[in-house]
Amino acid sequence: MKPKISLITLGVDDLDRATRFYGEGLGLPQYDFEGEGVAFFSLEGTWLALYPRAELARDIGITVAEGPAHASVTLAHNAPSREDVDTVLAQAVAAGATLIKPAKEVFWGGYSGYFQDPEGHYWEVAFNPFMDLT
Repeated sequence: MKPKISLITLGVDDLDRATRFYGEGLGLPQYDFEGEGVAFFSLEGTWLALYPRAELARDIGITVAEGPAHASVTLAHNAPSREDVDTVLAQAVAAGATLIKPAKEVFWGGYSGYFQDPEGHYWEVAFNPFMDLT
């Protein structure tokens, strides 16, 4: 696994309010993304994503009630290929992580899965064919 956090996703209750706060309020450079329901900000060395909290929990494969604190933040490691996603997930599980959601084709056109580290934090491992986040 390349030692890099590609993306930090914050689960938010009000996407419009959060997008205004980070974009207009803090001046973070918002990525021009042709899609709805998510906001991306390009930072130095990583990206910040804002995603509705309930949708983030659904994407992980849990309910918000199962762990609102953990469903509010996910870390992501982007891999250069689908095969690398599978390799990183297997590496994490071999090191003691729990596989939460096996990698599969996802609604936005990429390939991703989730694991939970031994302390309970959620990580997405993804291949994004539209944005190079590696």
